[in-house]
Amino acid sequence: MQEVSKLLITFGVLFLLIGGILTVLSKFPVFGHLPGDIIIKRNSFTFYFPLASSIIISLILTLILNLIFRK
Repeated sequence: MQEVSKLLITFGVLFLLIGGILTVLSKFPVFGHLPGDIIIKRNSFTFYFPLASSIIISLILTLILNLIFRK
């Protein structure tokens, strides 16, 4: 049971860090508006799919989690 509680605390701290990082990065105009992000604007409709940003975030998180959980 202690392993589960440690794992939940670790994930909670990671989510807080990721949320803080994303909040800070959203202030910069480059992040979230990369080439490869899909933006479709119509009259009263805007669709935004951050494909390139999602891939970069996924790679960064994979590297961080591999470093944390490496045995």
